[in-house]
Amino acid sequence: MGMFGVGQSVRRIEDRRLLTGLGRYTDDIALPRQAFGYVVRSPHAHARIARLDPRSAREAEGVLAVLTAKEVIAENLGTLPCAVALRSKDGSPLVTPVRQLLQGERARFVGDPVAFIVAETLQQARDAAELFEVEYEDLPSISSTKGALAPQTPRVWENAPDNVCFDWTLGDKVKTDEAFAMAKRIIRLEFINNRIVPNSMETRSAIGDYDPATGKSTLYTSSQGTHALQAVFSSMLGIPKEKLRVVTPDVGGGFGMKFFPYPEQALVLWAAKRLKRAVRWTSERSEAFLADSHGRDNVTLAEIAVDESGRFLALRVSTIANLGAYLSYFGPYIPTVAGANMVPGVYDFKSVFVEVKGVFTNTTPTDAYRGAGRPEAAYLIERIVDYAARELGVSPYEIRRRNFVKPTAMPYITATGNIYDTGDFARALAEALKQADWDGCPSRKTASRKSGKLRGIGLAYYIERCGAGFDDRALVRFEPNGDVSLYVGSISNGQGHETAFSQLAADRFGIDIARVKVIQGDTDAVEYGNGTGGSRALAVQGSAVVLAADKVLAKAKDIAAHLLEANSLDLAFSEGVFSIAGTDRHISFDDVLKAAFDPAKRPPGMPPGLEDKVQFLPAAPTYPNGCHICEVEIDEATGATEVVRYTIVDDFGVILNPLMLEGQIHGGVAQGIGQALLEHTVYDEASGQLLAGSFMDYNMPRADNIPMIDFLTKNIPTTANPLGVKGAGEAGAIGAPPAVINAVVDALAEFGVRHVDMPATAERLWALIHGAHRSRAA
Repeated sequence: MGMFGVGQSVRRIEDRRLLTGLGRYTDDIALPRQAFGYVVRSPHAHARIARLDPRSAREAEGVLAVLTAKEVIAENLGTLPCAVALRSKDGSPLVTPVRQLLQGERARFVGDPVAFIVAETLQQARDAAELFEVEYEDLPSISSTKGALAPQTPRVWENAPDNVCFDWTLGDKVKTDEAFAMAKRIIRLEFINNRIVPNSMETRSAIGDYDPATGKSTLYTSSQGTHALQAVFSSMLGIPKEKLRVVTPDVGGGFGMKFFPYPEQALVLWAAKRLKRAVRWTSERSEAFLADSHGRDNVTLAEIAVDESGRFLALRVSTIANLGAYLSYFGPYIPTVAGANMVPGVYDFKSVFVEVKGVFTNTTPTDAYRGAGRPEAAYLIERIVDYAARELGVSPYEIRRRNFVKPTAMPYITATGNIYDTGDFARALAEALKQADWDGCPSRKTASRKSGKLRGIGLAYYIERCGAGFDDRALVRFEPNGDVSLYVGSISNGQGHETAFSQLAADRFGIDIARVKVIQGDTDAVEYGNGTGGSRALAVQGSAVVLAADKVLAKAKDIAAHLLEANSLDLAFSEGVFSIAGTDRHISFDDVLKAAFDPAKRPPGMPPGLEDKVQFLPAAPTYPNGCHICEVEIDEATGATEVVRYTIVDDFGVILNPLMLEGQIHGGVAQGIGQALLEHTVYDEASGQLLAGSFMDYNMPRADNIPMIDFLTKNIPTTANPLGVKGAGEAGAIGAPPAVINAVVDALAEFGVRHVDMPATAERLWALIHGAHRSRAA
């Protein structure tokens, strides 16, 4: 194995460029004669647009165009699609509202686009927006997830009675109800999975360009997948696919939110074609709070049926999922197929029944956010299991050990139909308990109490489903100078794809990693791609890279055999040299490469060069899993929480790069801690206004909120892909929220607290602590 081989901690090769300001993000691109776009947005959560007058704005200095719903309809532009074809339990399709690029009759959330103004400068576009006249008739709105189903609640859409988009079920209701009827105990808990604003470091941005000479449009945009956007906007705007190029340069974070098509991307393309010049738009941070898709926002009632020995019989779940005012691209998929499928977790439930009601509200649409349904499922099962342990008087680790799926049961089919191919959950739990010094926590609690701190410890065991559902293609090409070009359909949003894929190629060919170039994010250069999401980049795209590299290596071996006058089956390849076993005859890869471009030296009929491509679709998903143990201290006087210890033992299968892996886990845990303790998306119930609409009111995690993380792995390779990798990009964000809240509840147990909803803010915990003090005093 060379210094860049699989399993080596190679430092990210893209970091020097990115950290020294040499990255190229969408907002860094400046095109000749570019104009600037500005979106006029509804200030109301729900309103009828009584009058819309763009004349003053059109006459303002520097204004090139003011586009409204009138122009959208006149040019017969398409609507923003939802890619999910879900059916309710009665067989009816989900309610899919029409989402125009610009609203002309009714606005349904604060931030709904009403007009797009294009001017010579951004300031001129902003000034013109002040002159744009809109008269609204305010209508009653609903922002509460559970409240959306209440009687006499305002309807978001007339064709969605009771604001229900779908009523979807999964599992065996009859079998589950029978198990509950026979149960010794039934444990119930209702809880909230709070709404999250993704807040990527780089806000969304888009530049539309049009070439009148060729009739070709180009979209430059920060995204997670160029080919999907090409397909959507080609259809929406009536642009032939071959006449639309989509380019994504460097991306400063996505977390799922940049996967989907947004109105602004279509607007810059449309405006550029009308004006025959480039049009750019970059989101301001205040716009991002309003207009980027949000994540999570579920209210769930979970019930576990338990027998006399504390073993789980069945699980019953009822969730209300807030979809927002419109259906985002994958919105209905997240709480249903993506999330509900994983609610059994790592436990041996004989039956499960899940009901999910998707509801419309006058809020920003929701969609995938790091983990996309799997964090919601893990939080659900790990909170109810911990709650059950307290109710039954069993330790939180013993109740889990008692109910884990056993390694001998693998491959194991869950009650929701997933097939776990590998896993030893008890082993990872035991290692985590030891590493975290669980048994030493009581003495640490005593020490904390003396200084006015309440210490708690909590654990969570997560499992997620990833690395499947989409295929991807890789083209591996040797250039005549010996460099390797990798054309991949996935797109890095900061995960380190350039390093990862280069490392795979360097390992396969025995070359220096500096000789590998990764080409991504351009539909003109890369012929096919399904983008990045669901922790599948390495499992799917990486597998395609390796399989394509193997095909290239096989061709090289045929050339080497031809040159050595040997049978290719007798050749071995190692450290960049082909050799004949048992002899000293050999030839370097560089000489083989030269021969590949020399018709006199290639085998007859072989095409020139060394390149090949593979399209890989895994036969099954992967199931990374692991144990998180969190220890917190809560200041009794203020309610402020500090995470003081954090331990993880994960199973990720084969590890490509331990250094990058650990970075992914740290980032995910930071986001999970943010959701558990800090991040709170608050809408005013009366007006529907987003009250937490800036960093003054929305508390993001900072460095001092995140502890040092003790991270270990106990890996079992998966059988689902040729690399044996399971995926890790979302794992930290899945395991952290339940571990943190379980620790918080443990710290407050002496006050009779059995549950705390996320986020467990200082204010919320202070109220619980001092409410308990007042009750005791009374």
